[in-house]
Amino acid sequence: MARSKEFELNVVLDKAMDIFWRQGYEKTSIQELVDGMGIHRRSLYDTFGDKHQLFMDVLNRYNSISNSNITNRIYRSNSAKEAIRQLFEMLIGFEENQPKGCLIVNTAVELSLLDPEVAVKIQEQFYASEQLFYDLLAGGQHKGEIPEHYDAMDLSLYLHNAWVGLRVMVKTTEDKEKLNSIINTTLAFLG
Repeated sequence: MARSKEFELNVVLDKAMDIFWRQGYEKTSIQELVDGMGIHRRSLYDTFGDKHQLFMDVLNRYNSISNSNITNRIYRSNSAKEAIRQLFEMLIGFEENQPKGCLIVNTAVELSLLDPEVAVKIQEQFYASEQLFYDLLAGGQHKGEIPEHYDAMDLSLYLHNAWVGLRVMVKTTEDKEKLNSIINTTLAFLG
């Protein structure tokens, strides 16, 4: 008779996410995952297959959580400009015990050139972010909130690039004044 799982899947994925986020994929051992997730090695392999598949599941979980947080921020905004600002400001509102930076950006830097499956996942997430910025910009232009002489696609690429850069910056400084200055300068063209 098969044993029932003795853990909640999202709870152990969140624990694995924290470990990978802090250490990266390559520096994380199976034993660290087993210890940190609080499950048996056999359960890890039975549930996730191997370290790589666990990591892919973690990336999916991270994307799901991030997308939910982003959606919540956007729907609370009254304008495209405010929504875009909220997307940037959410990056510097990190909690004290949260790993620094962004798991997706960390992974892009660590593995995109080495792991084709990860590279596809990163490209999908980056494209989704670029599309989000495009939709906000185009909507803002349609409402007369953002000048129409800007090309919304070009601006979406620019904003995404700046957004990724800010996710790197939060790993290097806790100076909120500096980070807010970067946001203000980046978004100055919005008026």
